[in-house]
Amino acid sequence: NSWAQNFDKLNVRTAHYTPLPSGSNPLKREIGDYIRTGFINLDKPSNPSSHEVVAWIRRILRVEKTGHSGTLDPKVTGCLIVCIERATRLVKSQQSAGKEYVGIVRLHNAIEGGTQLSRALETLTGALFQRPPLIAAVKRQLRVRTIYESKMIEYDPERRLGIFWVSCGGWHLHWTLCVHLGLLLGVGGQMQELRRVRSGVMSGRYDHMVTMHDDESYLRRLFTLWKAGLEDSAVNAICYGAKIMLPGDGIEVNQEIVVITTKGEAICMAIALMTTAVISTCDHGIVAKIKRVIMERDTYPRKWGLGPKASQKRLMIKQGLLDKHGKPTDSTPNTWKQEYVDYSDSTKREVVAEAVKAPMVVAEMVKVPQRKRESESESDETPPAAPQLIKKEKKKNKKDKKAKATLESGGEPGEGDSDTIKKKKKKKKKAKGVEVVSE
Repeated sequence: NSWAQNFDKLNVRTAHYTPLPSGSNPLKREIGDYIRTGFINLDKPSNPSSHEVVAWIRRILRVEKTGHSGTLDPKVTGCLIVCIERATRLVKSQQSAGKEYVGIVRLHNAIEGGTQLSRALETLTGALFQRPPLIAAVKRQLRVRTIYESKMIEYDPERRLGIFWVSCGGWHLHWTLCVHLGLLLGVGGQMQELRRVRSGVMSGRYDHMVTMHDDESYLRRLFTLWKAGLEDSAVNAICYGAKIMLPGDGIEVNQEIVVITTKGEAICMAIALMTTAVISTCDHGIVAKIKRVIMERDTYPRKWGLGPKASQKRLMIKQGLLDKHGKPTDSTPNTWKQEYVDYSDSTKREVVAEAVKAPMVVAEMVKVPQRKRESESESDETPPAAPQLIKKEKKKNKKDKKAKATLESGGEPGEGDSDTIKKKKKKKKKAKGVEVVSE
């Protein structure tokens, strides 16, 4: 489970590359970097809430940000992944990765044997309707939750206690699961104890857990995700949001992968858009979509803008054929103006937008005469392609008529209108009051 796991099995598309001095091997970094950008697989004790535990860790490590991959109730124990500083952006990748629990259910009355309980557990799999209890910190609304697998471990008929194991998705209500078990058995039941044994890729079975007295090299690991390598010259472009064009082996569509450097540093989390078979047959295309960038910007030097167009543009700026921002001037050759497309220019965007809107205007011009059969003289005076202008003119005419009416009555145009409106409102209020009294 080291960072170089299956490194010799990677598909290499380039025969050579130039390593850069930037970055470092994960096993040779300073331990302070891992405290600021790592996570803790915590075995949460009973009674304190998840938010309290996270706040304690923030205070102990003296960091600004901490987050956890899924809330545990105060009485629930077990695996709680606490992400620190920059690793908090990876919290969502573990929230939807599935969880496993071991719980104890207490039945209110005795049953014949443990087979009934195991059958009831088997029926409660798949998509289930659940609603939070009366006393809950969340909104009490009906929700659908999925149980992938469940099995009974042990049943004690004397104390009417059953131990069960459940593999489910996130935000599952185990209290309601125990109540539903009691309803299926016809004796009633409630949850006695619950422990989370797995959260995402990390488990609470002490597989990857170490004590403070162990070697710090155990902290320098990245587990269980498919890896895709990247040359050093393209690392900073990915940090700034460039698209990924990488090969890989054993990668499926919509699978979550981690992109690494040649030194084994994690660059970003991504979602694969191509399978291995498709990648091997095509020469270009977007292989993965960036989900979350992990590495900080400018850890590696910028290596984009070295293509033929970019180098020609820099040369023309030096020669004075373009301005300092790369925009064309009077001395710019016509061939450059015709061939080069600057997508950052707002005028180009407006031209594209007008080209898209042009067919809509034509459609309006065709449809308007069909809906409203007006005389030829009216259609000549008011073009059908400007309905907004017609509305504005109508509003102006109405305002002018109101102003003339107020002047003829002898009052000022602003005061007369406001007085009449106030009188009408008062009359309405009085009428309402009379109706209420009569009722």
